[in-house]
Amino acid sequence: MRTAGKPGMRIAGAPISWGICEVPGWGYQLDPTRVLAEMRAAGLAATEFGPDGFLPGDPAARAATLRAAGLEAVGGFVPVVLHDPSADPTPRIDRTLDSFVAAGATMLVLAAATGLGGYDARLELDDAGWKTLCANLDRIAEQATERGVRATLHPHVGTMVEHRDDVDRALEGCSIPLCLDTGHLLIGGTDPVQLARGAANRIAHVHLKDVDDAIASRMRNAEITYTAAVSAGMYKPLGQGDIDIASVVGSLTNAGYDGWWVLEQDTMLRGEPAGEGPVAGVRASVAFLQGLAP
Repeated sequence: MRTAGKPGMRIAGAPISWGICEVPGWGYQLDPTRVLAEMRAAGLAATEFGPDGFLPGDPAARAATLRAAGLEAVGGFVPVVLHDPSADPTPRIDRTLDSFVAAGATMLVLAAATGLGGYDARLELDDAGWKTLCANLDRIAEQATERGVRATLHPHVGTMVEHRDDVDRALEGCSIPLCLDTGHLLIGGTDPVQLARGAANRIAHVHLKDVDDAIASRMRNAEITYTAAVSAGMYKPLGQGDIDIASVVGSLTNAGYDGWWVLEQDTMLRGEPAGEGPVAGVRASVAFLQGLAP
């Protein structure tokens, strides 16, 4: 099953749009059965895995759960410490890849975690830290390729690769391709439209989210934390924020991008949602992409 959109678009979802997140205390966590059923009902063809514990840990059981829900497996977001020379990330990645291979997932989305927990603070890397980070990223990319999976680097708020200078340094110092996340890039000071046009050959995966830039500006000015910004509704359904999503999609499509377009609106729930809940925003994003069709 494929949703409508530009010809050939492969549109997927992510559990974070339903408030499912790896950060402790993030908010109310919906039942996986509901989330997967709503993904399918919204017209999504596939999903990223979500955090540990959302889907079964056993690789075969995870694959069976997605098959039963009628969803393909895209892969998943994996935050891991990459800058510490005393910590080897490859054993953890190898275990992660077991689940990917069993479910037929092909995209490993890496974030350069700080090790501090959550996304409200970050560290500054020196040259040695950057050298270690890039070496680990490229090692993991080779490790994933050997298992039939493609690894990407996801610039992300509150990680070691957040701001525009970080993105540029990663592009120059590492060979791993990028996951272009429109929201995290804008919040971190990178124009996602400009990156889509200027570095299309380095983009192997896409997370589409829209952003209320007035709230994002408060976060950038250290008036509120990232967690508070998400809680305040910083992320919007596609077409309802301040990012030119149509230009991002158009630029990448014209450059030959044929990977997944993952809909993400990072959400925090205070309890069992009344009415439709988060799926209403997902449906709005799907409709927006449908509207981009010729």
